[in-house]
Order: sequence, then structure tokens, then C-alpha cells
Amino acid sequence: MGKNKLRKFSEMEKMECVLQYPYGVLQREGGFPFKGRWHEVFGNNNPIVLELGCGKGEYSVGLARHSTDKNFIGIDVKGARMYTGAAIATAEGMDNVRFLRTDIELLNEFFSPQEVSEIWITFADPQMKKQRKRLTSSKFLTTYRKILTGKDGVVHLKTDSPFLFNYTVEIAKANALQIQSQSSDLYQDSESSGSDLPRSLTQIQTFYEQQWLSRGKKIKYLRFSFPEAETALEDIDDSNIEKDDYRAYTRHTPMPSKTTERDSASSLEHDR
Repeated sequence: MGKNKLRKFSEMEKMECVLQYPYGVLQREGGFPFKGRWHEVFGNNNPIVLELGCGKGEYSVGLARHSTDKNFIGIDVKGARMYTGAAIATAEGMDNVRFLRTDIELLNEFFSPQEVSEIWITFADPQMKKQRKRLTSSKFLTTYRKILTGKDGVVHLKTDSPFLFNYTVEIAKANALQIQSQSSDLYQDSESSGSDLPRSLTQIQTFYEQQWLSRGKKIKYLRFSFPEAETALEDIDDSNIEKDDYRAYTRHTPMPSKTTERDSASSLEHDR
């Protein structure tokens, strides 16, 4: 591990807004001490909102700034990335945002049934070849339904990926999930008169969102909830959903201003 990562991990150990519970720590300590008691972590009973795969925490911090009457938890297994958002939250003295370093597959170990009000999935890897790893597969949806606050709990998907967006729309329809809002071109639709899209959808932008916008990609948004009936959720046949034909640049690659998608395709690297 590089010196920079070691420094970040060392500093994060001292940050009150960071809780580090990868699988090994969770097993060693016999579970998470604040499961079902997150109000003790935040010191209030405000609604809890999760951002899954939060990366550098840009969206978690942005949401926390925008909605001070809610508590936000950015979750990611990669602590070195999370450091950026945690450092900002610490410097600004933000008391309504925390960062949890762990695997998303372990959500049930950290949250009791109906403890979470909203879940945000922002620019996740579409996992086009591995359906079970998609954050909107039936495996994860089953977990979300358990920890969300019944029919009032919602899931937000914000993505550049046509594949992940279309897959999620289809799996929502197949399982009779309640689609509350849907946009295949968020920035255009949000400017339409009578739009009910939250302002935070376009006011907060992650690194990847800025990248997609600079490349002329349309940002997509889906908000859905679960029906009251606890029926089993099933995956779908995704063979007819067209795959994305582009990939993300790494964070170390300058965003092109004039290079076309076709010209740059050979140099792209998948690094969400």
C-alpha cells in the first residue's frame, strides 16, 4: 500500500464521521454496535439516507448540505476514495453525514428492518456481464426492501448507463415495483415546466457525472419504491437489453474537450 493511502487510512481512524467495519472487523467485534441505533450516532431521529458505492463521497456531502433535516451515510469498501468526502465533512463540521467503510453486500449487518428512509445509487458500475453484482439486481433489491421504511422508502438511481437504466426499469416492472419518477434525459426534463424532479438531481455532480456531461452523455434517473406485499423478487432475462458501447476514463485521465467518442474508444479504461 502506498504512503498516501496509509496516510489517509491513518487520518480516517481519527475522524468521527468515519466508521470502518470491513468483514474481518465485523466478525472480530461480533457485529456492528449501532445496528438499529443509528439515531445514537447522529444524535437525532431524522430520516436516514444511504448512498451506495459512494466513492469519494461527493454526492453524500452534497446531499447532506442540501437537506440538513436528514442524516446521510456514504457506503463504500474503498477507504482511500472515501477520505475526500470525510475530510470535507470534518473540515466543515457537518453533523448529518457519516461514511461507512464496508461491503454493500453486508447491509443487513448494519441496518435493522425499516431503519432507512432512502437509498441512492449514483453512477454505479453497470456490471453488464454479472447480473448478481448489479446494485439493482433482485439480490440487492431484496435487501433494500428489508431495511427501507415500508412503502414510503424509496430507491434513487442516477446513471449515465443506458444498460443499467433500462435493466432497472425492466426489473422494476417485472416485480411490480412502484416507479414514481423516470427520466432518460434528466437535465432536459428537469427544465420542463411542471417537473417534479428534485433540484438536488442537477445541482450535485460527481466526478463521473461531470465526465459524462463533458462527453455529451445523457444522465438518467429512476425513483421507485416497493409494494407492501413481501413477494419474492426475481431477476430478468437481460439478453435483449443493448449493452453500453463506452467506458469511463480513470480519474487520472484528463477529460477531453474535442475528442470524439469513436476516436477515444481504444484508450478508455473501465474504472468506476
